[in-house]
Amino acid sequence: MDDVMIIDLYWARSESAIRETAAKYGKYCNTIAINILRDREDADECVNDTYLKVWNAIPPERPAVFSAFVGKITRNLSLNKYKKQRAQKRGGGEVTLILDELEGCIPSTSGVESAWESDIMIEAINAFLRSIDTPERIVFVRRYWYADSIVSIAVRFRMRESKVKSMLYRTRSKFRVFLEKEGIMI
Repeated sequence: MDDVMIIDLYWARSESAIRETAAKYGKYCNTIAINILRDREDADECVNDTYLKVWNAIPPERPAVFSAFVGKITRNLSLNKYKKQRAQKRGGGEVTLILDELEGCIPSTSGVESAWESDIMIEAINAFLRSIDTPERIVFVRRYWYADSIVSIAVRFRMRESKVKSMLYRTRSKFRVFLEKEGIMI
């Protein structure tokens, strides 16, 4: 079933919308959640919570790109669960490493950010991603959006881990320079 039909099911408040979403995007959402949480039960919980959040968001939302909409909800729920767990345990892990890697590139979030500032940052990130070569963009997004490990990226793209690490380092450096040119203070 295509995305427009699934969204129409949500608008009609048909419970089959959730089944169709799970059938089409369940594996995709599970991958995102597992990459962040590293625990199947927690990931399953986040994916189920995703379906509820999508149900509550549509209507009034009518997402243009349903896969991105569902993926973003899963990612945000997983990151929130991760932060909550780490607040209790103060452990390390892949997400902590990813956030540490990006720390020098992303402006501080201390204080209340307005929606306008967030929109500017989103536009800048999108412009940066459009400005870099496809292999760099894919590796950058796999690491910092999907929370893939260095090892899994290396295997997926048949690269050495050292090449992935150096590519990410160079891309983060370009990102930092790009944001500074855009007037976004880090």
